[in-house]
Amino acid sequence: MKGQTTFRCLPQRIALPALFFALIGCAQLAALSPIVGPSTVRASGRYRDASIADYRDHLGQLIGFVQACAKARDLKNCDPLLVGPDDRIPLGEGAHAGRRLIRYGWLRVLFSRAEEPDEPPATQDQANKKDASPAIAQPAPPSTSKLLLDAEKRLADDLAQASTPMEAAPVHTGERATMAQVLAGRDFRDLETSVRDTVLERVGNWLNHMLETITKWRARSAWVGRVLVWGFILAVCIALVWALLQLERRWRVRLVPESRAPTPAAPSARNWQLWLEDAHRAAAAGQWREAIHFVYWACISCLEARRLWPADRARTPREYLALVQAADPRHPALSALTRSFERIWYGGRPAAETDYRRAEEIAASLIEGGQA
Repeated sequence: MKGQTTFRCLPQRIALPALFFALIGCAQLAALSPIVGPSTVRASGRYRDASIADYRDHLGQLIGFVQACAKARDLKNCDPLLVGPDDRIPLGEGAHAGRRLIRYGWLRVLFSRAEEPDEPPATQDQANKKDASPAIAQPAPPSTSKLLLDAEKRLADDLAQASTPMEAAPVHTGERATMAQVLAGRDFRDLETSVRDTVLERVGNWLNHMLETITKWRARSAWVGRVLVWGFILAVCIALVWALLQLERRWRVRLVPESRAPTPAAPSARNWQLWLEDAHRAAAAGQWREAIHFVYWACISCLEARRLWPADRARTPREYLALVQAADPRHPALSALTRSFERIWYGGRPAAETDYRRAEEIAASLIEGGQA
């Protein structure tokens, strides 16, 4: 019977302390209820989004809590949970105004220490011992009572500041106009970044990032770093060789001095107007294949006479086309005329009047474009 009685009373002994702590938690939650404020306040973790009015009410409650804690200095009046969550208040009017987080961690720490009594002042013997020590004497920390008074003053100053109406942000219209006039001057004309500078800056940033990544990989694995470094060096060398080949090609097809006369067998040795007259006579006789042949060499003679390339009769139509850079505006028209000439003259395709008229239009655009 005794064993059964002891077994039945044991849960009651465990339940009583649990019930006691539960009642304490409910009391603490009830103490926090006045701080939560109206339904417009939205709590998020350790802070809440509050309006200026809610913030002022919270400061007034905190001032009352600090005064009560300074008088009683017990667990009930100096409970850190009385402080409540931090406030995140708006910095201006409107829904998109920024917010500032007001923290009360310092007050919670002060409340947690307020239950302890103030330390007694140092006696004369203790002061003499401190003076006799070789170290520099540090000032005594303020007492908890003094910190509570300072906290009350700080909260009162914050409440006075929050009660002051917000001033509208000044509109600097005149200053903006003056600044715009100054920046429009000649001294600041070249400060704007061009598209070319932006692209070069991005390329430079990309190279720096790539080299930094290579350095990290090299630190992790030596052979990976070597492969990346030598691969980058090889790519740079290939790019330099390609650029030098392009420069050499441009050097070969550079403009010939005006004093150098074309060779007798070159197309420009015969005036392009004569080639064009032969084309007109062949077209009048209905010889469209020969007419397109003369139109093509009239165009080549005109471009060669204008020093687009060095005079040489041994070139094929494809070689003449290769001497004109792809970026040259004359390249598409010359390419179309070359294809038409090759299909008809070398490919044996029968020519019609429409083929001749098309070749004549292309040649006229090339000749007139060169004159312009």
